[in-house]
Amino acid sequence: MIFKTYQIYLSKIFTSTLLKTFFVFLSLAFILNIFEEINFFKDLKVSITIPIFLTFLNIPSILFDIFPFIFLITAQFAFIKLMDQNEIIVLKNFGLDNFKIIKILSLLSFFIGLIIITIYYNFSSSLKYSYLNLKNSYAKDNKYLAVITENGIWIKDEIGENINIINANRFKNKILYDVDIIQFDKNFNYKKNIVSKEILIKNKSWLIVDAKVSNSKGQLQNIENFNFKTNLDYVDVNSLFSNLSSLNIFELNDLRKKYESINYSSTEVNSAIQKLISFPFYLTIMTVLSATIMLNIKHNKSKIFHLIFGILISVIIYYLSFFFEELGKNEQIPIGISIWIPLIIIMLISSISSELRLLLTGNEPEFMNRISLAVEPFRSSRLKL
Repeated sequence: MIFKTYQIYLSKIFTSTLLKTFFVFLSLAFILNIFEEINFFKDLKVSITIPIFLTFLNIPSILFDIFPFIFLITAQFAFIKLMDQNEIIVLKNFGLDNFKIIKILSLLSFFIGLIIITIYYNFSSSLKYSYLNLKNSYAKDNKYLAVITENGIWIKDEIGENINIINANRFKNKILYDVDIIQFDKNFNYKKNIVSKEILIKNKSWLIVDAKVSNSKGQLQNIENFNFKTNLDYVDVNSLFSNLSSLNIFELNDLRKKYESINYSSTEVNSAIQKLISFPFYLTIMTVLSATIMLNIKHNKSKIFHLIFGILISVIIYYLSFFFEELGKNEQIPIGISIWIPLIIIMLISSISSELRLLLTGNEPEFMNRISLAVEPFRSSRLKL
């Protein structure tokens, strides 16, 4: 009964701290995004209510992306609060050791993570969809458009005095395959046609390989390699087709099937689906990592150090996840491995640091006791060490 009472108390501390941290980041996201929206409308005569409304539509999606960081910060401040009031000592006196405390918070984080991806994410993706539609309605020039059909990928790109209509059979690893580019002037008068087996997207200057170029007079020219200027780099081309944050998990699955049916790479969509599936585990591991860091605190002066250390660790984790995700998107490693490997690494770091803490803090008896418990099954069996 005592354990259950403190289980509820720990859950309340963590949840209340999570809500406070969430609203702090909500305020920061609002301030940063409102300036971005105002800048977007600087040349348009619109009421200030439009940028404000767009900001409210976009914020939930922004916060979803930084939830792992929010959970790490939450766990840190929750432990600081418990330590300031000496409640960690009280909990341990009632039989709650570090493992039990971390177990309670990790299970709670996993449960909240499930709520986030089933309820919050559907809510944020719906708002993101409305945000994109409303914002696109004010982008009157429509310079960059794209669509995927049974006939392949179609991209419209306006640059300078030219309008390029680009058709490709496939798009994979920064390469457009079986490409046909028709170029018009501003009045849609035909200028030239470029046909190529493949085009490498390099920044905003695409490398066209082994091209056949014909002009309005019907003259044909073979060019081995040349650069083709556009407004679009690899990231731009990817984002043209769909903003995946505006799709819920069921819509992502439907999009994946559609891409596969027309032989278009579904790597990006599979990555988004895997990230959603791994999301509760990600939040749980961030909480465990934060708890492991904060339980190292021995005196008040080290709180700031551990807090900063936790933030630095979260930045490293972000770039680690980004690195493996890019490897997956470029199909250098399987997409599932690219999403789950960083989580496994974080979990191992948390586990190893916890064991090292026992040695570094001079708690050798407890460490040796764990070793003894691990070895005991082998001693009692026929296996000999």
